[in-house]
Amino acid sequence: MTATTSTLTLADAPVQTSSATVSPRLDLLRVMAHSREGDRREAILFRQGRAWLQVPGAGHEALAALVPHLRPTDYLYPYYRERAMMLARGISNYQIALALFGKAESCSAGRQMSNHYSDAQKRVVASATLTGLQCLPAAGTAWACRRGGSGDVVICCIGDAATRQGEFYEALCFALQENLPLIFVVEDNGYGISTPTGEMTPWNIGALNNARRTLVNGRDALEVGEKSRLAIEAARRGEPQVLWCEMDRLLSHTASEDHRVYRTGADIEAMSARDPITLLKNRLIDDGDLTEEDWQAELDSIAQDVDEDYQRAERAPNPDPQSAREHLFSAVPSAPQTSGLAAKDDWTIVTALNATLHDALAEDEKILVFGEDVEDPKGGVFGVTKGLSTEFEGRVVNSPLAEATIAGVAVGLAVAGWRPLFEFQFIDFVGPAFNQIVNQIATLRWRSAGEWKCPMVLLAPCGAYLPAGGPWHSQTNEAWFAHTPGLQIVMPSTPEDAAALLRVALAGDDPVLFLLPKHLFRQRFAMSGEETVNIGEAAVRVAGSDVTLVAWGNCVELCESAAAQMEDEASIEVLDLRSIVPCDWTAVEKSLAKTGRLVVVQEDNRTCGFGQAVITAMTSSPQRWNLFAAPPQLVARDDVHMPFHPILEEAVLPSVEDICGAVRLTMNY
Repeated sequence: MTATTSTLTLADAPVQTSSATVSPRLDLLRVMAHSREGDRREAILFRQGRAWLQVPGAGHEALAALVPHLRPTDYLYPYYRERAMMLARGISNYQIALALFGKAESCSAGRQMSNHYSDAQKRVVASATLTGLQCLPAAGTAWACRRGGSGDVVICCIGDAATRQGEFYEALCFALQENLPLIFVVEDNGYGISTPTGEMTPWNIGALNNARRTLVNGRDALEVGEKSRLAIEAARRGEPQVLWCEMDRLLSHTASEDHRVYRTGADIEAMSARDPITLLKNRLIDDGDLTEEDWQAELDSIAQDVDEDYQRAERAPNPDPQSAREHLFSAVPSAPQTSGLAAKDDWTIVTALNATLHDALAEDEKILVFGEDVEDPKGGVFGVTKGLSTEFEGRVVNSPLAEATIAGVAVGLAVAGWRPLFEFQFIDFVGPAFNQIVNQIATLRWRSAGEWKCPMVLLAPCGAYLPAGGPWHSQTNEAWFAHTPGLQIVMPSTPEDAAALLRVALAGDDPVLFLLPKHLFRQRFAMSGEETVNIGEAAVRVAGSDVTLVAWGNCVELCESAAAQMEDEASIEVLDLRSIVPCDWTAVEKSLAKTGRLVVVQEDNRTCGFGQAVITAMTSSPQRWNLFAAPPQLVARDDVHMPFHPILEEAVLPSVEDICGAVRLTMNY
């Protein structure tokens, strides 16, 4: 049986299924039993060594009763134990079986562990393993639903233990602040793996009030259905809800562990007596809608269907080893762009970005700017968004002081087809958002095998060479994120590049971390308005023949000064990468072929910095190695935090003198 939203309904009238005319309660029971049989079959396969992981949903099946009250256009953010809910939504048991084996045709093409559901057509958003990671994206999608006036709701499932994650609180606060059509379904089975949660959940300890929480007997499918109906209706009115479903985890956390180690036999026996499938089955028998004999025949048929699904799935093709490298980025490369701004001699990065943002907001109603202090009269701490909230009312919006909210909400908006252009005040503050950036934003396309995408631009002022920034206003941190596959990273050093790269980023289908060196913000540059720029293309700032200096951001200016200072000693070529990921390795190699000497200059600290990656890329290839006339050099900040006093800051940052010294070293080799 393949359950769909059209057959799983709790209306009083009987409905037609492929097997017979049945009551909706019996149809629900069949879906629940189908889920349980899938659990049983997977556990056998795991014990036989034919599967690597199994996360059972036994005890959580009654949540399937929520699905009939949803529209096909509503979104679901599931978690581990939503097998029955997914069957009710129309994801087939065969699809779930493919995921168990990590097959090529599974929803992740073998990238994700089993029980991580995804189906864009059914608006089931690809789940990730980290607890609570789905909450803020769910809030972002609900924001898109509210802003677009679709009337759709978003269901976000989460375990009781995970409600202690900070992102759950942020998502709940944002939902209440914005009156979002969002329902959190808390599956309270009393345990976080082996840890009892009764004295830990936020409601039990009095950390949150009960105004929007509805307690649900999650063992009673009919109560789940009725209370979820009311919650969904309220959410459609803009009243966020929390359905707190008390239920049992009838089996171990996963098949890899044994709950008998930390649960008593009496506890396990008592849970079995509360089995939601047994409770619903007995109710149907008591009401005369079912007999034990008929039910046993149903179970035999379900077992045969499930067994056939898993046998067929096990025979399905495995993923091609080379496919692991696919779907990191869009298959359609971004087109090069000009700045789109008028030629003149006094552009700054701030004015160029402001003008580009203005044009973007005017051209695309799906672009939304969100960040701390971005609204007028402030217009951003550096004035990048000055005047925009006044002209584009409601589309340039102040965020709460919560960086995880900024990043996570961006995911949910992107999922729903919006174009988030969100800002962090400083890249130094990105820590709370790190989880969303590296585990959600960078992975969504890849782990869904391209079914979901996450286009967005995250603006972040960065860097030092301004007095008194201290440890948390002066970092660049590009190496943190260059290490993460799935992110594009740019750092322009001129207004023309900033404007053109922003236009490319907004036109593309991938997430872009847009680092802005604030030391250069107010410097005035001439802009031709005609230069074509693309992500992944470096620019020669100074032509030379003796030594190649590779830099990005603030260090480009230092390299240009060094080239001018040493013009009587050496002909120095300055190459501005502009883009960290993807990196223009061809341009570096081309310059190195001309000069034979390489010095890489970075503002980030030395160890594991991107400059080391540049040097490794050039020296690890025999063809490139043969181009070197001298050992390459790296000029970088010492492995030390950024100090507050300007004298100390100057002492640890790369200087023109440091660059000149490295150039002389390569020349004298």
